[in-house]
Amino acid sequence: MTPSILLSFLLGYFLVLFCIAYYTSRKNSDNSSFFIANRNSKWYLVAFGMIGTALSGVTFISVPGAVGNSDFGYFQFIMGNAVGFIIIATVLLPLYYRLNIISIYTYLERRFGFWSYKTGAVIFLVSRTIGSAFRLYLVAIVLQRFIFDAWNIPFWVTIVMCLALIWAYTHKGGLKTIIITDTLQTLFLLLSVVLSIIFMAKSLDLDVVGTFEAVKDSSYSKIFFWEDFMGSKTHFLKQFLGGVFVTIAMTGLDQDLMQKNLSMKTIGEAQKNMFTFTAVFVALNIFFLSVGALLYLYAEKNGIDTTALRTPDYLYPEIALNHLAIIPGIVFMLGLTAATFATTDSALTALTTSFCIDFLHFDKKADQNDPSLVTKRHWVHIGFSVLMVIVIMIFRLINDDSVVNAIFKAAGYTYGPLLGLFSFGLLTKKAAKDKLVPYICIVSPILCLLIDANSMNWFNYALGFELIILNGLLTFLMLWCTGKDSTTQTKF
Repeated sequence: MTPSILLSFLLGYFLVLFCIAYYTSRKNSDNSSFFIANRNSKWYLVAFGMIGTALSGVTFISVPGAVGNSDFGYFQFIMGNAVGFIIIATVLLPLYYRLNIISIYTYLERRFGFWSYKTGAVIFLVSRTIGSAFRLYLVAIVLQRFIFDAWNIPFWVTIVMCLALIWAYTHKGGLKTIIITDTLQTLFLLLSVVLSIIFMAKSLDLDVVGTFEAVKDSSYSKIFFWEDFMGSKTHFLKQFLGGVFVTIAMTGLDQDLMQKNLSMKTIGEAQKNMFTFTAVFVALNIFFLSVGALLYLYAEKNGIDTTALRTPDYLYPEIALNHLAIIPGIVFMLGLTAATFATTDSALTALTTSFCIDFLHFDKKADQNDPSLVTKRHWVHIGFSVLMVIVIMIFRLINDDSVVNAIFKAAGYTYGPLLGLFSFGLLTKKAAKDKLVPYICIVSPILCLLIDANSMNWFNYALGFELIILNGLLTFLMLWCTGKDSTTQTKF
C-alpha cells in the first residue's frame, strides 16, 4: 500500500463530505441549524450516526490492540456502558426535554446558580477538548507514519490539515450537516469492521464457523476477570462500574452526544435513539474485540513481532497496510477515517455550541441569527480548532500509553466533578454554596491524583476506570458538607 494511494483515498473521502456539507447548508444555514438542527432530526439517523461518533478511531485501533494485554476483558467495561446508556435514556433525557434547553449545563444554573453553571460548562470544554484531541491524535499518528512521512511533512502540518478540512465542511451547517455526514461515516465504519473480519479470516484460511471457533478457542477470548480485586485494574466490578459511570459522565453529561438527542422533536424519539444505539454499540464492540483476536492470531502465524511495536495501537494498521492486500488496506483506512472524523467534527460543533450558549449567551439574544452572531460563531469554531492542534502537540510529547487507556484515565479526572455536580442536583434537595463550586471541582481531581499515585502504597489497591466514581463521590461529599437545606427547591 503506497502513500500515494492512501492520500488519494483520503482526498476522495473528504470530497464526499464536502458535497454533503454543501447540500445540507445551502438553505436555512443559521445558528438554529448549527446548534440543534432546527429540532427536526430523524431519530433513526441520529441513532445510526451516533455509533460512529461514540466509537471513534480509539475503538477502531486501540480496542483490537488492547486484546493482547487484557484479552476480551474490555467487554466488562462495555457491559457497564450499556447500563449507563439505559440510565441516560430513562433519567437524564426526560430532564433535559422538560427544561427545553440547548446547553445541558443550563440545568446547573437553574438548580444551583451562576458559578455552578459556568463551572459545568468549563469542565465540558476542557474534557471534550482533551478527549477529542486524544482521538484525533490516534488517527494522525497513523496518517503520519503511513502517508505523510513519505514526503517528510511535519506532524503538526498533518494535524492542521485534518482540522482545517473538518472545519471547512462543518462551519456552516454544524449539527444539521453532521447528522448526515456521521450517518454516512457510520455506514463506512460498519462496512469496514465486517470486511476486516472477512479479510482476516480469509488470510487465516478460516470459514465463518472456523472463525468463530478460532476466536472462542484462542488464548485471547477470556471476558470475565475475578482475580485479585485489590491489585488488578481488570477485575469485573472495577471495569463494570467504571463503564456505567464513565458512560453517564462522558455521554449523558456531555454536550456533544446530548446535543444530537436534543435535536429531535420528542423525548420518545430521543429514547428510541438511545436504546437502538445501545444495542448496536454492544454488538459492534464484540466485533472489534474479535478483530483484535484475529490480528494477534495472524501475527503469531506469520511471525510478526508485536512486542516491537511502539504501542499496541500500531498492530491493526501495521498488518492492514503492510501485510495484507490493497483492498483490505483501503477498507482499514475507510473505517479509521470514518470513525475518527465522525468524532472530531461532532466535538468541534458541540464545543462551539457550548461556548456560544454558555458564555456568549446566544440563546438570550433577541435575534439569534443576527449576522454578527454568525460571525462570532465562526471565530469560536476556528478558536477551538486551533486549541485542539495545541493539545494534540502537547499530548504527542507526553503520551507513552495506549490511547484508549489515556482517554478514559483523563476522563476520570475531568468528568468526575461533572458527575458529582449533576448527582448532587438530582439526588438531593440541598442547595450548593454556589461560589464554592468552582473550588470544589478543582480540589476533587487534585485529591484523586494524589490517591491514584499512592493507592498501592496506602491501601494496596490499584485504581482503574472506577477513578471517575471516586472523583464524583468526593465532589458530591464536598457539595453536601458545604451546602445548605433549600426551601425554594426548583421542581424538575
